[in-house]
Amino acid sequence: MAASLYQEFYKLAHRKVIWIAPIILLGLMVLAGYTVGYGESKLLTALSYDSHDWIMFILVIVGATFFSMEFQNNAILTLLYKASSKLYVYLSKLIVLLVYNLFLHGLALILTVVLRWLPLNKPVAWTTLYQYHQPLWENMLKASALDLITTTLVISIIFLLSCLINNNAVVVSVTFLLIFMGQFLSSSILLAGNLFSLNLLPLVKWNPFNMLNLTAQYVNYITYHATSHLETGQLLNGALLYAIGFFILGYLVFRKKRF
Repeated sequence: MAASLYQEFYKLAHRKVIWIAPIILLGLMVLAGYTVGYGESKLLTALSYDSHDWIMFILVIVGATFFSMEFQNNAILTLLYKASSKLYVYLSKLIVLLVYNLFLHGLALILTVVLRWLPLNKPVAWTTLYQYHQPLWENMLKASALDLITTTLVISIIFLLSCLINNNAVVVSVTFLLIFMGQFLSSSILLAGNLFSLNLLPLVKWNPFNMLNLTAQYVNYITYHATSHLETGQLLNGALLYAIGFFILGYLVFRKKRF
């Protein structure tokens, strides 16, 4: 397992996109600061300058290639030959991507602190009360922690799709389609549940796409609760359960896959 982890971290560190991504993240956060508005400092701080959406974008690009690219060039055969178990190969890739996810969120928090010193938005004290009568710094940290769960769900979807589909370009395209249209799909499903049968709503509101509203609902509860029909705690539990389920399904597909 240790050898597999070392190998995956080594490969990740030598990918150019890994080091370009933080620069792109900074640029997009600055862009968000300019476009959202000078008077929206509290919202921007709580959302870490909208870094959550950009991190999700980066994870799709990086994560979608973890399996599919190695399936395409048959490098997976070398990994399986050197590892004592398929489980070790799967877990090592999972752990590496989760660590990178944590790194991106930590970086976003640091960049948020730095950007607050720039004249992008109206100065607001960290102790200013914002959502849930909590200080702004607490809103920011909690939103970032919840987004770690949301992006972990995204990673689980990426892993499942990567194990099902060998083509790298297809995996990236399908993942983008599912992830970034998730809120729209969820809203459509819930609307259909309301239109055709009120009895379906208690069931369809637990669809996995709805769980992607977790971070946004924490920061803007009134708007997103009307869409999700779930409490924030329910979205959190649902995201965790779906993430675990998709990770297990991904491994079962990977274990049965023939190379």
